[in-house]
Amino acid sequence: MQIRNRRTAGLTFAANRWAAGKAADEALAKARSWGYASLDAEDFTVAAHILVDTAVADGGKRVSLHLADQDRKILMVALSHRPGAPEDAVLAELAAVRAVDSCGTDAAPDGRRVWALLDTTPRPRRTPGATA
Repeated sequence: MQIRNRRTAGLTFAANRWAAGKAADEALAKARSWGYASLDAEDFTVAAHILVDTAVADGGKRVSLHLADQDRKILMVALSHRPGAPEDAVLAELAAVRAVDSCGTDAAPDGRRVWALLDTTPRPRRTPGATA
């Protein structure tokens, strides 16, 4: 995978039960340092947890979360560093996150990749008692 002409960051973690929390915190800090102070932190964190937990489940020793930004969107890619078959079950979970515009998974020589493209435009929250 090649990402060009935009800001990027690569974060690597031991593949354990704490990886998703650490990755989400560091990724959110990085996104905020790029000027995305008003992004939906809850959606961002949920997406990061799904991506990293999926990579950890592949059973490797490490996982990485890669970020790139362009046009008010952030691409997050989790890499398991262990060969694995693409699994579509995670896509429904990712697609349910409001800020996720698109998502996917594929197998590559360097491991299984799971990715999500997040819109960073703040979304209004529903107020209790409001009707749709």
